[in-house]
Amino acid sequence: MRLEAITWDRLAELLADRLAGLEPADGGAWLRVAFDGAPAARPGDLAERVGEALRVRGLPSLVVGAEGFLRPASLRLEHGRRDAESYYGGWLDAGALWREVFGPLDPGGSGRVLPDLWDPATDRATRSPYVQLPPGGVLLLHGPLLLRHWFPFDLTVHVLLSPAALRRRTPETDHWTLPAFERYESETDPAASADVLVRADDPRHPAWRG
Repeated sequence: MRLEAITWDRLAELLADRLAGLEPADGGAWLRVAFDGAPAARPGDLAERVGEALRVRGLPSLVVGAEGFLRPASLRLEHGRRDAESYYGGWLDAGALWREVFGPLDPGGSGRVLPDLWDPATDRATRSPYVQLPPGGVLLLHGPLLLRHWFPFDLTVHVLLSPAALRRRTPETDHWTLPAFERYESETDPAASADVLVRADDPRHPAWRG
């Protein structure tokens, strides 16, 4: 795997330049981008940087975290609070993401996106207002295990941690999730399937391929 050293700021600039010249694959009015990675890899930080770089270029964007679309605790934790199988396949409310985020960005859609639906900390609906993403805008969705779903992304970015780095940077209380990421690597191979790969074992010195 050949990767090139880069800074986070430079990476965000290059990704924003790429998005500025990209057309939606479905012929619609909005680009949809995945920033995929374990929580310890902090893919949301990169999504925010790219959003800011797009703003400077005059391109509207909306950063959405998949953690705002988790299922209620009664469903998410049906098999216990530390069930890796449930974390892998049953935590994300993919139907809600399709309905509230991707559907409005389909060709002919309204562009009216709900940025989050459920607060997993309070286990209540967030009641956040809808956000109007104008035509030409970019959805920047970040979260773990995103590439195992058939979401219609125009560009996919995977922030990779080696198994050792993932274990080291994941809080010990969340080590029970690690088998889910092992399964994800085995079944989905996000490092190979993503359009852009970012290695972040040392968060001060990322490297990329894209």
